[in-house]
Amino acid sequence: MPYPEKILADDEKVVAQLHPHWITLVPATLWFVLICGLAGVGIAFAPDHGTAREAVLIAIIVVGVLLLSWLSLAPWTRWRTTHYVFTTHRVLIRRGILRHTGRDIALQRINDVSFSQSLLDRIVGAGTLVIESAGEQGQETLVNIPDSDEQQQLLNKLIEQDGDRRARLAYGGSQQGYPQQGYPQQGYPQQGYPQPGYQQPGYQPTREYPPQ
Repeated sequence: MPYPEKILADDEKVVAQLHPHWITLVPATLWFVLICGLAGVGIAFAPDHGTAREAVLIAIIVVGVLLLSWLSLAPWTRWRTTHYVFTTHRVLIRRGILRHTGRDIALQRINDVSFSQSLLDRIVGAGTLVIESAGEQGQETLVNIPDSDEQQQLLNKLIEQDGDRRARLAYGGSQQGYPQQGYPQQGYPQQGYPQPGYQQPGYQPTREYPPQ
């Protein structure tokens, strides 16, 4: 997994790692089929022999490679290098091929998470996820997210869990089931508290009352 193994905190775990929905690759796939088909037709109708045939074949190959790189290979590479990662602490966004960009949004800074779906999005199971957070770049829009409605619910759940975790840390850092500092553990004598049956030095028992 390219992201985010190297930047995770000790207690941070990856909950979901997403790429854009496969629907974004449909145009690139159609262009690939169309360009290959046109190249085949051009080769079939090229001159049979001579320098003219060589020139036509070279032109077809050069133009075909350029079109495939621009209309088919580039979208596939952008899809592969775009990562949306949800962890127990934050949302990580990574984009880019040659120019690499990224953004980390702490869960505690997220104010609102919403999604929207068109009719086509509902059919294929995609949508747009909008994350509102505090800061200069307050809004982050993630387009063509798989199952955007489920991802919204997942993010809201992670935000609640992160708030509970920070609340526990704020109150002494104790975990449920562990004694907090300053509170005696049951079954263990504490400093300053005498054990049952223990007599301090110089202790004299009192006489029975009433005296005989």
